Amino acid sequence: MTTSLRLHTDTYLDSVVQLSGTRAMREVDGVQWAAAAMATPANLETLAGEGFGSEQWQGAGANDLFIAIRGDSEDVIEQAVTAAERAMFAPRGGDEPGQGSTEQPARTLRDALQRAPDSNVAVISVPGDYAALEAHKALTAGLDVLLFSDNVPRSAEVELKQRAERLGRLVMGPGAGTAMLGGTCLGFANVTSPGPVAVVAAAGTGAQEAMSLLDRWGVGVSHVIGLGGRDLSREVGGPMARTALAALAADERTELILLVSKPPDPDVARAVLSAAAGTPVVASLIGLDSGLDVPAGVTQAATLETGVVEALTAMGRAAPDTAAGLADRVREVCEELPGRRTLVRGLYSGGTLCYESLVILSRMLGSVYSNTPIEAGTGLPAPDGSHLCLDLGEEEYTQGRPHPMIDPEARIELLRQQGDDPDVAAIILDVVLGYGAHPDPAAELAPVCAQISADGGPRVVTYVLGTEQDPQGFAAQRKAFSDAGCVVTETAARASLAAAAIALRDPELAGTAL
Repeated sequence: MTTSLRLHTDTYLDSVVQLSGTRAMREVDGVQWAAAAMATPANLETLAGEGFGSEQWQGAGANDLFIAIRGDSEDVIEQAVTAAERAMFAPRGGDEPGQGSTEQPARTLRDALQRAPDSNVAVISVPGDYAALEAHKALTAGLDVLLFSDNVPRSAEVELKQRAERLGRLVMGPGAGTAMLGGTCLGFANVTSPGPVAVVAAAGTGAQEAMSLLDRWGVGVSHVIGLGGRDLSREVGGPMARTALAALAADERTELILLVSKPPDPDVARAVLSAAAGTPVVASLIGLDSGLDVPAGVTQAATLETGVVEALTAMGRAAPDTAAGLADRVREVCEELPGRRTLVRGLYSGGTLCYESLVILSRMLGSVYSNTPIEAGTGLPAPDGSHLCLDLGEEEYTQGRPHPMIDPEARIELLRQQGDDPDVAAIILDVVLGYGAHPDPAAELAPVCAQISADGGPRVVTYVLGTEQDPQGFAAQRKAFSDAGCVVTETAARASLAAAAIALRDPELAGTAL
């Protein structure tokens, strides 16, 4: 076994590019472990846990990139380094090989604006300690901001967003991974047709689910504005949600606004919803009591699916029957499962989808344990005999390895582990397509699903989040999971209901109204 750690000092790359380097190395035969990441304290701690000595990164800091590999030989190491550097540093631009730009990337916002003076949005992905300063610079330059960075102090977020609101600008984030403005996708986003509904979301995969369902159900999307998960909290106060709703109310392409969030502060939610200025709004507030006193013209929904259904209803459109045929499919599964299999495991790549599943499963099954807290029960590990739902995009699962939307490896390990548990009846998987996601997740995950479901093993309930226009091929991805024996559902919420129905041996539960 051979190890290597190489530092690129003063070389900051955003997390998506880092993950592309990590994925490229792990695809090289003979690589046992590899990571390309910034030398933050958390990442250096991961390196130490993997057996790398601190003398190898002496003096490195958060603006330095490391490439760390453990492999079978020096030749393997060199192949992996070459693959990582090609993935992260190869010239980009142009449609044909050799047509990429050889221009060095801009190192400052000023340099970037000199090269592209007509820009109106800055995408910022730097360590959290520096993110607010860079966002302030962008606001000063007259730009809206997509702040991909996380670990930004709440006080800095409040100051930044209050200033943006005064300037009439948007700060999407911190931790905003999804946006689509006028047809241009930013971060993790799905390819949609233009349409009359805008999505405002304090939830990344919640935004993706909403925009994908709208597109698949024939309505289309005008804009998607991500807020960051804290915007609607009492401490932050909803300044960007107010700005977004006011801007969309004045947008001639937008006829209805769909607001997506985990439970907001009720007072903040009421103030924000008043900013729509007469434009119809559907508020999909996941897990919040439907008794919220909302302004006239606002319809409240409790799940992502029902939010999109309400949006279609408000526009005089009919939504498809998302439960069609599902009870019969669940009945087939129940007949094949041994009686002792009664537990549900959710292995999620999307935090919002995980939270929605917790809300639904808790209503159906009682206490569900998770790393995403809700009232029904929290804490890890779960006691024996308990249901469990994990957000595998949380930091505890992504330190030193790619996000599960980009690389399925972490979920494959847990899939096999849960598949070996004789008490597990159903495992829920969300498979997120679109820009930034793995190019063919079914190729990695579907064969494992087939293996663990064989001979009376737990059945995998799969929801593919995407559109027909996404580069991975929505229909092909669904077919691959169906061919592997998975129960494939029409929405994320239906996946949770199907899993609960399997655990309880009650097929009709899969068609329950949400």
